[in-house]
Amino acid sequence: MDTRPIGIFDSGMGGLTCVRQMIRLLPGEDIVYFGDTGRVPYGGRSAETIVRYARQDVAFLRSFDLKTIVIACGTVSTTALDVLERENDLPILGVVQPAAKAAVNTTKSGKIGVIGTKATIRSGAYEASIRALLPEAQLIAKACPLLVPLVEDGRVHRGDAVTERVVEEYLAPVKTAGVDTLVLGCTHYPLLMDVISDYMGTGVTLIDTGEEAARAAAALLFEQSQLNDPSRKGRRRYYASDSAADFAATAALFLGKDISDRVERVAIENY
Repeated sequence: MDTRPIGIFDSGMGGLTCVRQMIRLLPGEDIVYFGDTGRVPYGGRSAETIVRYARQDVAFLRSFDLKTIVIACGTVSTTALDVLERENDLPILGVVQPAAKAAVNTTKSGKIGVIGTKATIRSGAYEASIRALLPEAQLIAKACPLLVPLVEDGRVHRGDAVTERVVEEYLAPVKTAGVDTLVLGCTHYPLLMDVISDYMGTGVTLIDTGEEAARAAAALLFEQSQLNDPSRKGRRRYYASDSAADFAATAALFLGKDISDRVERVAIENY
């Protein structure tokens, strides 16, 4: 048993979908989460800026004695994972490989869609990872830059005319392509699962990158004999680079519970 915490970070709130799945799968684990809400979104930034921000995020998390770090951010996973792996001496997991593997295991037709931020789609990382596993895959990728701000603003429910219209506009070419599997290549997007599923239809399976990353972390810790007893009550701490109160208010949407007494603000520029 290894009681050191798992570190998780994202450009904002989306990584909380990974936290939610981690709590479900690994209730005995301590978790330290950092959301860079003061600089969200990362998706439209240059690669150099994303790497710089990611280094600071990791430096903050490493002020805790962690056993692993999960990058619960598609943009950082596709842009900076290799840099972070080289520069750190503990396991660092991204969301791309686990989601790609899940998509390949799920598809029956070989037609797979990928949606994400501009930086994620520009990187081509999901497509490369999927094709490495399934060379004959037919892929269609679409950047959806407005989805993150909509999620951060709580516009995630069925019946929201603006959100439904944006989803329809972005996903029309993906639906027309006839995919049977759609990778939600940003950890914000699972909050839009109902809206996206309604539009894509029952014949399309959605891959939740946060859930797949949590499963990958669980498998890694199991292999390394670092899992805690599931009967242990894990402790969760949350940090944000902007208002702690605003973070806590939005976090309730992601986690389904009030965490206002467990959120602190951190000056990430100091790392």
